Amino acid sequence: MTAPQPIISPNSHLYDQDFYLWLETTAKQLKEGRFSEVDLENLIEEIECMGRSEKRALESNLVVLLVHLLKYKYQPEKRSNSWLFTIFEHRRRLNKNLQDSPSLKKYFAENFMECYQDARHLAALETGLTLDNFPVESFWTADECLNQEFLPD
Repeated sequence: MTAPQPIISPNSHLYDQDFYLWLETTAKQLKEGRFSEVDLENLIEEIECMGRSEKRALESNLVVLLVHLLKYKYQPEKRSNSWLFTIFEHRRRLNKNLQDSPSLKKYFAENFMECYQDARHLAALETGLTLDNFPVESFWTADECLNQEFLPD
């Protein structure tokens, strides 16, 4: 018995030849209910990729936020409006992400400490301070980091 062959959609060739046209064509097919014409294999791949991108954006914004919170705490003499802007902007992005996709809150909480560890290393590199200057455990909770009013002492 042979394995079933995937159904090749008439527009599957577009995926590699003209991605934007593939997107437009796929959206039109979905809107018009022409589901049998949809390039499912590539559509599924793109949807999965979008989910991974959302997670990476969350992690990236959290690491940047944590690096700046660490710098703010450990280099008070170098505090600047630029640092404050970065702190507030990345909090805004995180809060917007979590508002738009509440299901990412669990992922955010589960990956907070891993992101904090990355932030420690980056903060050490950026400040010139040794890694030992930054505690292994975060001073701040995930909720504090998302609070637009919170700044470390």
